[in-house]
Amino acid sequence: MVRCMKWTLALAVFLLRWGPDVGVAVQPPQQTPQKTPSSVELERRDQPVTNDDLRILLKAAELLKDESVWNRHDDRECVDDERTGRRSLFCALQKACIDVLGVYDHRRVALQEVRFAVEDATRGQDFEHRLRDFNNLSTTRLVDIKRVLSVATDRVKARLNGK
Repeated sequence: MVRCMKWTLALAVFLLRWGPDVGVAVQPPQQTPQKTPSSVELERRDQPVTNDDLRILLKAAELLKDESVWNRHDDRECVDDERTGRRSLFCALQKACIDVLGVYDHRRVALQEVRFAVEDATRGQDFEHRLRDFNNLSTTRLVDIKRVLSVATDRVKARLNGK
């Protein structure tokens, strides 16, 4: 292994010293610039939806099927939730997103729709983190969690049917 590291180091030094002279150009990979949505755009309630958004919401609802799998003390750290099999609303959505997409997309339309449903259900309450704080309210019950998931699911279905 040390021998391999020495050769790698030697090659790197060679390319840095003589690369241009021997016709080897070392350039950083080119990336297509992507437009980052603004906060205003992310908070629009009419964003385009896909079947994946619906699948994420259905999977999250499945993950929170009953009280025995709901973690009502969310800390937005999902490793412990996965280990115990008890997920908060946020961690169920994160797991569902990863299961459907292969990666977590924090501002995915499916998750935004749940955030909007939380806002609608808690008019007047100011949350630092909507999903976590709604999950952790002393007055929130699992039926309330299921209701915001259902509202978000219905909204996504309606937009899919309107395409």
